[in-house]
Amino acid sequence: MVVPFRGTAAELDELRWALSSLALDPGDSLVVVDNTPGREPAGEPGEARIAVRSAAAVASPGFARNRGAERGSAEWIVFFDADTVPAPDLLERYFDPPPRERTALLAGGVLDEAVPPDGRAVARYAHIRGVMAQDNTFGLGDWSFPQTANAACRRTAFDAAGGFREDIRAGEDADLTFRLRAAGWEVERREAAAVVHRSRQTVRGFVAQKLNHGAGGAWLADRYPGTFPPRRRPGLVWWGVRTLAGGLAGAVRHRERDRALWAVFEPLEHLSYEFGRSLSNHDRRRR
Repeated sequence: MVVPFRGTAAELDELRWALSSLALDPGDSLVVVDNTPGREPAGEPGEARIAVRSAAAVASPGFARNRGAERGSAEWIVFFDADTVPAPDLLERYFDPPPRERTALLAGGVLDEAVPPDGRAVARYAHIRGVMAQDNTFGLGDWSFPQTANAACRRTAFDAAGGFREDIRAGEDADLTFRLRAAGWEVERREAAAVVHRSRQTVRGFVAQKLNHGAGGAWLADRYPGTFPPRRRPGLVWWGVRTLAGGLAGAVRHRERDRALWAVFEPLEHLSYEFGRSLSNHDRRRR
């Protein structure tokens, strides 16, 4: 299992403690790949149950995941993000039933953390909307793909494809899926092998996430024509204004907070994504 991480030393310690409940059989391994820019190597022992590997030369999730994958030799590599909480028996759930012979990718479930009706606005919206659910990317027809917030890849297929693109900030999971499908591999879903995604807690964090996704979407659209087509910004802005006004009016009339949150954050989500398309999806390699 490979978990890319970026954050403080204290957050790294918290992550390792949280992952200690994962059930590992003999031959299984778990590595946290520290992708924090400027972080010195932690010097963790290689035999540790939850090893930490420093990989800060390129600040990208693809670079971190590839460095983690290099460490092991198991037939399958399970990737999930540091801002998720995996089920303790995640590995067992992934491989029940066994994958088909031509399956290269398994899409685990991603659940937005449960937030009560009076909880923080951004997190509550993510919960009721299902912002990180795999259904969002599996509803794209021929361009469907599993999000590597929780996914597993057959090592032979992963190695043959050259792993993840290391020079992009977002969209590396879709890119890998498209390349694997072009090589004749298949994808299966494993919703029972679920992780809970810890939602962004601030508007700033939510917008930054969507801007990043938008940059990835534009990069994919350039590389794979027909994917993630842009929307006309004037029309999108007008739709956002109408959605906001109508939704807030309905929320006030029915006294429904969730309706108000949807009216505010749905337009913000789509507008942030669309404006993110104008941002670069590349990170500069640090010297």
